[in-house]
Amino acid sequence: MGPAGRDTPTFCRLEERMSAMDHAIATRLQSQLVDFALAELVRQHRDSFPPLWTKDSWAKLLIWMALNCGVSGEREGLELFAESLGPKLTARLRRIFFERLLEDPGLQVIADPAESAVLVMPMGSDAALLPEQIAAAMDALALTERIVSAQSSWTVLDSVVAIPWRQPE
Repeated sequence: MGPAGRDTPTFCRLEERMSAMDHAIATRLQSQLVDFALAELVRQHRDSFPPLWTKDSWAKLLIWMALNCGVSGEREGLELFAESLGPKLTARLRRIFFERLLEDPGLQVIADPAESAVLVMPMGSDAALLPEQIAAAMDALALTERIVSAQSSWTVLDSVVAIPWRQPE
């Protein structure tokens, strides 16, 4: 019995019974939850920072996240926030930010402006990469104005099509 004759809460008894392995599993689950939550946060807000498909859009998302974590808007604070994410997490979040999965044509598009080309891949192993489907996907994602539209400039590598970014005029 706990204080004042009450039973010890169930969670306290459970905590006492947890082994080191249980703690390791709980820590792993917490880590996976945070990873999931961050990925969903990026997916839900990636279209909120125009102009889309730009380095500026990515920077705006990071600034928004930093400010919502209580970081000052000063350069030093923002740089510290970016550094605290670390290269692995930053790369993962950046990929999520610039990736789109299009269920209807069954295409995965990665359009990171830091790369030399937009990558288009089929989501299934038996899916074909038809130029008209790719062009429609570029229209749907508002990428047409940012890429080289001439299909003769596209590079087809096994199951990936690389579409060069249009050079600024």
